[in-house]
Amino acid sequence: MENVDSVVRAVIEKFIARATFGKQKYGKDLDRTDLGVLDWIQHAQEEHMDAILYLEKLKRVVLEEKKTPPTNTE
Repeated sequence: MENVDSVVRAVIEKFIARATFGKQKYGKDLDRTDLGVLDWIQHAQEEHMDAILYLEKLKRVVLEEKKTPPTNTE
């Protein structure tokens, strides 16, 4: 991984950590063969719906911060 930038390296490390966590928590990985194509599509849809919810939450937080004047902490 020496030929990749720090952002790519960080993402790869997170993928590895997530795969390890998933294997430990669920006892399965993406090499599993018990799911069909429609099952995989369903999983992907659910994950993307969650991602959209997280993005909407973050968007609202940013918009709220823009409306609120900064407080002087000095």
